[in-house]
Amino acid sequence: MSKKQKLILIAGVFLLGITVLFFPKLKYIYAAFQKSSNTDAVVVYLKLDSQKGNLLDVHSVALLLQEKGVISETALFELVGNQKEMNPRNIAMGKYIIEPGTAFRHIWNGFKLNSNLNGNAEQTVKVNFENCRTINDLACKIQDQLDLDSSKLISYLQDGTTLARLGFTYEQLPALFIPNTYEMYWDQTPASFVERMAKEFKNYWTPTRMALLKEQGLKTPSEAVTLASIVYSEQSKIAEEWPVIAGLYLNRVRQGIKLQSDPTFKFCWGDQLNGVQRLLAVHRDIDCAYNTYQIQGLPPGPIYLPPTAVVEAVLNASKHDYIFMCAKPDHSSTHNFTASGAQHIKNATAFQKWLDAGQP
Repeated sequence: MSKKQKLILIAGVFLLGITVLFFPKLKYIYAAFQKSSNTDAVVVYLKLDSQKGNLLDVHSVALLLQEKGVISETALFELVGNQKEMNPRNIAMGKYIIEPGTAFRHIWNGFKLNSNLNGNAEQTVKVNFENCRTINDLACKIQDQLDLDSSKLISYLQDGTTLARLGFTYEQLPALFIPNTYEMYWDQTPASFVERMAKEFKNYWTPTRMALLKEQGLKTPSEAVTLASIVYSEQSKIAEEWPVIAGLYLNRVRQGIKLQSDPTFKFCWGDQLNGVQRLLAVHRDIDCAYNTYQIQGLPPGPIYLPPTAVVEAVLNASKHDYIFMCAKPDHSSTHNFTASGAQHIKNATAFQKWLDAGQP
């Protein structure tokens, strides 16, 4: 072998060694700078497959993004994920938005779990649970907006340890949840969701509001919310009546008169009286701890999750001597208020005659 041939051979071996040594690195660099295929922003939810029990690994994420049209093929994307040592322990579940032309390396960096236990690029979602009557209603609404199974949330809330830590009975628990629109991460656990709600509850019940509560003769925020839930169930349309109705029921509590609020016994029937316009004596006879025709004082907990404006109306209830209310015989959705039993009978008779005349 000539000297020239030897040099060529040595150079070839050297180049081959360099290629073998550096090719994976070069391939990774090439793959890392590849960009997503989507032409519009794509929302991606990373979650466990509860039925199959699959973990979030590089391959399952790649398949999801291919299905969503974010990547056209999986090999290079998986290469980047594997090189970054992504695995079920550091791929963060949650909601992500992949913008058009996002580099593979940036996608994986966004999915990586950080010290706050969220993904680096994880997005928050808006959560709203207004117009709920019970904890079950609340749990179903939350399930529609978060990756939080309603049955798991209810089980967590029913647990004695949870209730003891929060300082509520299960009946009082609706008072913990203040209807509003919140921003939170999509992958909430029952514990993290309840912890957030407990924080919001604490922030709402300031010393000023607690002082107002005591001035009204109420002992706990739960009692204020319970009364607000009755007020709102009686009048959901005309906000001006809220402090008046609140004052009326507070008068009854102070005078030892049963509240005799129709929405409370209706609550006892669940959905059975939905759409029933005339509530009768047979409906009021139901044996139930929420039936204020039978029990003295407030029921054991809220019958609705009332808006905070109604709670404020309770804390700032009107001062008057009314102890009776009756819907007006018109379509105004307002009430006649009085302190006179005789006048109340007249008001109720006028309303019944109006109904008998065929008014809706």
